[in-house]
Amino acid sequence: MKIQVIVGSTRPARATLGVARWVAEQVGVQSPESQVELVDLADYPMPFFNEPASPQFNPSRQPEPVVKAWLDKVAQADAYVVVTPEYNRSFPAVLKNALDFLDFQFAEKPVALVAHGSTGGAHAVVHLRSALAGVQAITMPAATYIVGMGGNLFAADGTPKADVQGIASALARNVQTLVRFAGTPNRAG
Repeated sequence: MKIQVIVGSTRPARATLGVARWVAEQVGVQSPESQVELVDLADYPMPFFNEPASPQFNPSRQPEPVVKAWLDKVAQADAYVVVTPEYNRSFPAVLKNALDFLDFQFAEKPVALVAHGSTGGAHAVVHLRSALAGVQAITMPAATYIVGMGGNLFAADGTPKADVQGIASALARNVQTLVRFAGTPNRAG
């Protein structure tokens, strides 16, 4: 099984990268038989979505090379963990833009959500669930919420700076559910 951990922010010196690195390591611990890959949106500097029709209804679309690279990369996964900060009571525009370019890469595939921010990223998760439904993804029933600034808890390399045992336990349950959903037969993809 291939699980991609998607870094949902591209800001310089973003705390999300450290959080995502730790999450990717934990996913590997929880699902050692899986191939875990960190996918950083900063590596895919896509323009604002500008296609004339929804990708789901445009079979003859010709995406720009960077968009095609993003689509090809995420099509390789069986499941995803999206790590997002909360910006202004939602998730970052760069993540929404990346989702808008999808056609069926996420369709009927499970997505676990990990968020961080002053409310644990709760507002970001609410909005992200709605956007993921639009690309036909299956979000896991529970999310992992990290209260506070991610940079206060994790170094840029993903090393915890504090006791994160409670977060690790919540993430472990989330990953176990993700793996179970990804292993469900009769899924498209």
